[in-house]
Amino acid sequence: QFPEIYDIVSTLSTTLGLKKTPAVYILQDSGILNAFATRFFGRDFVVIYSEILELAYENGKKSLEFIIAHELGHIKRKHSTKKILLFPSFIIPFLNSAYSRACEYTCDRIGHSLCPEGAVDGMLILSAGKKLYFKVNVNEFICTSKKERGFWTWFSEIASTHPNTPKRIDEILKK
Repeated sequence: QFPEIYDIVSTLSTTLGLKKTPAVYILQDSGILNAFATRFFGRDFVVIYSEILELAYENGKKSLEFIIAHELGHIKRKHSTKKILLFPSFIIPFLNSAYSRACEYTCDRIGHSLCPEGAVDGMLILSAGKKLYFKVNVNEFICTSKKERGFWTWFSEIASTHPNTPKRIDEILKK
């Protein structure tokens, strides 16, 4: 139903050397900006929330390409399968979330290598939303996050499955 999206997924899947192009589903979820990759009964899927797709059609597809490349990175690196194997890490506090954060950095790098033009905007969309992302001063965003210190800032990050977005953007810009 969305041949442009299929073309992006197909091209990126081939570039990553995936044996099969994963199925892509669009999910309407009341304004949530997200996407994810998963594996179910031996099949890989990418789910893109409709708000991201709408934004891509309004403002160009580079940020969407980055987001798709990031999700395909999860499939390429077999993160869903590895999570099953790493199930015992759930009993050790913070170990599973640390692994998940490392996976996110890996997929950010994969997304950046396949679509560098959409990397920063793709991350900002997920962080600031589709109406405000283009108004974010990226350098100030990164600097503010470096200034924010303290126990609760540290704790919120180590308990999270995703690194703080400013740190992710900073890592991408270092490349």
